[in-house]
Amino acid sequence: MERSAALLLVLALVNVSCCCLDPPAAYRFTGAVCRLTYPAAVVLNEKTTEVIQAAFQHAKYPSIEGQRSIGFGTVKYGFHNLEIHNLSIGKSEFELKENEGIGISISNVSAVFKGTINYGYGSWLLDLKQSVDFEVESQIDLVINPKLYCGKGKVAICKEINNVSNILADFIQEQAEQFLSDGDIGVDISVTSSPIIKSDYIESYHKGLVIYNNTKSDLSTSVFNPSQLPENRMLNFWISDGLLDPLMSAAHHDGRLIRNISGTELTDLFQTELSSARPEVLNKWLSSEGTMLKARSVSVPHLWTTTEGTSVRSVAGVELLLDSQDMPALYFETDVTVIVNASYAEKKLILKATTEENLRSYLQEAVEKMGIPKVISYLEPELTALMDEQGLNLFDLINPEVLPQDGYVIVQLDFGFPQHLLVEFLKRTLN
Repeated sequence: MERSAALLLVLALVNVSCCCLDPPAAYRFTGAVCRLTYPAAVVLNEKTTEVIQAAFQHAKYPSIEGQRSIGFGTVKYGFHNLEIHNLSIGKSEFELKENEGIGISISNVSAVFKGTINYGYGSWLLDLKQSVDFEVESQIDLVINPKLYCGKGKVAICKEINNVSNILADFIQEQAEQFLSDGDIGVDISVTSSPIIKSDYIESYHKGLVIYNNTKSDLSTSVFNPSQLPENRMLNFWISDGLLDPLMSAAHHDGRLIRNISGTELTDLFQTELSSARPEVLNKWLSSEGTMLKARSVSVPHLWTTTEGTSVRSVAGVELLLDSQDMPALYFETDVTVIVNASYAEKKLILKATTEENLRSYLQEAVEKMGIPKVISYLEPELTALMDEQGLNLFDLINPEVLPQDGYVIVQLDFGFPQHLLVEFLKRTLN
């Protein structure tokens, strides 16, 4: 990254006001982009209507109290045991208004409000107190034209939509924050500018700063181009190497690129046929009790993406430990470059790896043909389990694709909305 005085000044300003950048300026400081297309907005509109109706079938609200001076006295009032029942929405329509906002028309909204009203009038002549239970049925139509903006590091919705929209925004933010953190590693996904609204999609821009041990990585120097994202899928992500490379570095420093292999797993591993014969001394070591193979990344890995896949280069260290010895019986290091292509099917992450063809010795060949596939076989279930812990398996992801490009990765998919998650969130929030 060029460290000129001008750029340092810009970065200093961005740290304070990055959420106020115009989109073209934000392109330079964006690690991830999310494009939600019109078909996805249709699904969200339909499902949100269903979710709101489900959540408000029986919802409770906190008490409201106040007072007002009238004439020669004061009226004190209080609404208690407030409940809303049987909320229904007759029809909900929306329109993406290019460079303006979102037009929302909600018609025939009806609900029953129940509760108790306490009121009293006090003056030097009269002191009156009364408590009345009430039940009111209400029906209204709404026309809302909110503009999305950048506030507190996330996409906000204006006060026209009031509490419901704020709840929905908080839900989306909560899910994102949970998904983008694990242990000491996290990702700051604060937005860098106000979202762009076109007639066929909404697009938001995010920092994508990797956080490890409370230290943030540098801002991405990748430059986003809107033409890089497709519009034929419901949800599309642009993820730059400026985000992925620091993630790999954090995984290295956090000790996540270490694997111990022993027992039958180790002996089965060396059943792989290689071009050269296995040395006799290695056969002897493998037949010993308590033998363990330890593989790890010795140097900080470097990651970059091309159309062939995501490449990772590092120095791999391998040591063979025997139960009766304090020192390793074998230790060696070798440069390794692996190209990984990812996919997701049947709620499982699938990684396919290939390596360069410049390794000749037996041990180097073993790393290439046995070690790397073994590491990949561990990563697949562990990363899948990590995603499942954050609830990704609860979503209905339809034909997701991971498309490597030069300097970035495109993730595109269609989806089914996780209605049960939002219902639970709304009920928790309202209670």
